[in-house]
Amino acid sequence: MRFEFPSRFYFITYRPGSRNGILQDVREALEAGVRIVQYREKELPLRRQLEEAAELLELCGNFGAALVVDDRVDIALAVGADGVHLGPDDMPTEIARMLLGAGKLVGVSVRGVEEALKAQEAGADYLGVGPIFPTSTKPDAGPPIGLQGLRAVRRAVHLPIVAIGGITPERARAAMEAGADAVCAISAVVGERVGEKIRAFLHQVEVRGDDPVGIRP
Repeated sequence: MRFEFPSRFYFITYRPGSRNGILQDVREALEAGVRIVQYREKELPLRRQLEEAAELLELCGNFGAALVVDDRVDIALAVGADGVHLGPDDMPTEIARMLLGAGKLVGVSVRGVEEALKAQEAGADYLGVGPIFPTSTKPDAGPPIGLQGLRAVRRAVHLPIVAIGGITPERARAAMEAGADAVCAISAVVGERVGEKIRAFLHQVEVRGDDPVGIRP
């Protein structure tokens, strides 16, 4: 089964920038048309993360959306989430795949072609590529790879790509034209009017023409 993004905007929760709480942010994102959500939590105790992840999974299920958990394979397994998203310092992709099984999503963050090829070989379902532009949300993300770097990754792999890092509605179209299948923004959507901001992104990227359909054989 080949994964395809069920929406052109990939939403990541971000507690430091949230004004109305994570659940409300996700609800607004889903109402705006988002169909894949990453639960990214660095602050709460494990027990509370489990509770919140379960609440988010139920909420996403009401909209037919997928929930992936950042870093924590154990939390994804415990609540029955749709998958995980892994960074360079997280559990190796091969081990996550072995634990989760073939029916769950494994996304991997990469910066360039070499990392992308390794992730593809290891069994990743999709890639988070970036930072494309300078980003304030993740200061340790490294220098931006630019649209040229995104194009290079697109040429090298067949996996779906979500572009991240400094993405704005104005830059979203360029990222899609450079080969991204979806875009993600954190600082540009957190705070107030989350849904309204996401709709501005979707207006830019959904005119690309092809219809996102989730998972296909």
